[in-house]
Amino acid sequence: MTIRISWMRAILTLLALGVFVMGVAWSGVISLAANVPHFAPVEWFIHWTYENSVRTQARKAAEPAIDATGLVSAAGHFATSCASCHGAPGERPSPVMQAAAVKAPDLAVNAKNWSNRELFWIIKHGVKYTPMPAWPTQDRDDEVRRMVAFVRVLPGMSPARYRALAYDSANATQPQCAGCHGADGLGRGQRDIPVIAGQNQAAIIAALHKYARGVRPSAVMQTVAARTDPTTWRGIAADYAALPGRLVHDPIRIDTARDRAAAEIVARGRPSSGLPACSSCHARGKREYVPILRGQKPAYLAGRLRRWQEGEAIEANRSAATMPTIAR
Repeated sequence: MTIRISWMRAILTLLALGVFVMGVAWSGVISLAANVPHFAPVEWFIHWTYENSVRTQARKAAEPAIDATGLVSAAGHFATSCASCHGAPGERPSPVMQAAAVKAPDLAVNAKNWSNRELFWIIKHGVKYTPMPAWPTQDRDDEVRRMVAFVRVLPGMSPARYRALAYDSANATQPQCAGCHGADGLGRGQRDIPVIAGQNQAAIIAALHKYARGVRPSAVMQTVAARTDPTTWRGIAADYAALPGRLVHDPIRIDTARDRAAAEIVARGRPSSGLPACSSCHARGKREYVPILRGQKPAYLAGRLRRWQEGEAIEANRSAATMPTIAR
């Protein structure tokens, strides 16, 4: 017997299959409980698709520059946002998170299966249908690169080293901040963490407010700001503003022509280019909501200017919109 397949029969068959699938879904007979594992073939297919997707999508990204010297902020963010799922050296993952249908892998083992480019893509974009989220802000590839570097050194990291990186808050007035900024507010020698000791109190509060609203991008700082309230911000700002710090009137060495050109911009600007003097806003005592820059880390300042040049999200107010224009 010959069965002829026509377009009409094919369409009707597809419609019947669709009605059947919708009927099964409507009936609720399929359990979606997290404690009920996928069928083995389904689990294999999902993971196989995930691996292929990551490797294909990661080819579109540039090879990330990995610097293992600036791990403090990455370790602090990992401790607050990642360790509950993945665990950490000397710390087991949360039993609650391990009860999920798709468990977070042990990164000390799993990360070896991925290249730096693939890890960068996974950390930045996350993975659908799993608890792995995307990076909270897509404007901070520098933060993602630091997290890739941190994950790379996890396999050989001792619990003591991990605690030193993530929690260095001994004798700190604000332990939730000292893990990155240090009890002295000097940033623990990290290029990406600013000096906040002796900073304007109002400037610290204003920065935390912008992070909490999501208009100043940083996964690390947005997470911290979201977990605290304005009353706590005032206490944090008061404590760090009271520290002596490096934001003082120390002599500045001017040794080269480039130093002299920079000093000229700081003191008097560049009127021919419409560039105002940095000191007109950022000197101590000028504007309480504007941060003091003298004594700040050069690498941190250069990074901020570079991100403004490259189009970092701009806070929706007049003063914030000034800096991208100046940086460009």
